[in-house]
Amino acid sequence: MPHLTSTAVGTASTDIRLGFGVPGYAHPLLAPLEWGELTRPGTPLHWVVLNVADGPGTRPDPHCLAAAGRLRNAGIRVLGHLDVRYGARTFAELISDAHRYLDWYRVDGFFLDRCPTDRTALPEVSRTATTLRAFLGEGHIVLGHGSHPHPGYAEAADQLVTFSGPWSEYRWSQVAEWTADHPADRFCHFVHSVPRGHLEEALRIARWQGASTIYFTDRTDRGGRVDPWETMPGYWDEIVSRLGTGVSE
Repeated sequence: MPHLTSTAVGTASTDIRLGFGVPGYAHPLLAPLEWGELTRPGTPLHWVVLNVADGPGTRPDPHCLAAAGRLRNAGIRVLGHLDVRYGARTFAELISDAHRYLDWYRVDGFFLDRCPTDRTALPEVSRTATTLRAFLGEGHIVLGHGSHPHPGYAEAADQLVTFSGPWSEYRWSQVAEWTADHPADRFCHFVHSVPRGHLEEALRIARWQGASTIYFTDRTDRGGRVDPWETMPGYWDEIVSRLGTGVSE
């Protein structure tokens, strides 16, 4: 199979313990079941992204405050959603959003969505990540590239999303050779449109490619018209049981 052609990631990667990184469900008013399920004991969660209104919004949202509070009380890491727009947003705009997330929702870190992948944008992304880390202290920074970026980005954050897309592409994907220089807990894979019958194969690919944080769903993007991450997978209980209850931070 094509995803097994790389020799850089050895068989030791197949014993990786996987956990969830949730890209961000719909608003808690629209998706109460989804937000409620996240605090079920034993769910192997690494973190959950809070996206109030394509960012923190203009004022504190009581429903999001409650949802974030329940997660934090359960010991679950909550990340504020910052849309980098592939470098189109300014440093000042991103930092302003970050301050609101911290002041209102007491987030534990940030998810930088639509993060650039090229080398020329690396200094500015690194500057942003360094500033965010200074605010957070022990916080967690995830760069949402969606594909393999320049290797230098691995030094700028705690984790990189190196795949985000449909199962039709993931099942034939190949891992970048440079990722073998880093442990699996540095990488995340988000895959939508995964049929229930291919779930085990998808989990096997993630382990082989060396990504310990995953989010797989059978929801589709309907040709780019909807967000496949906004609702819970139809096989949520099954994938939770497959991943087990043990999570290494």
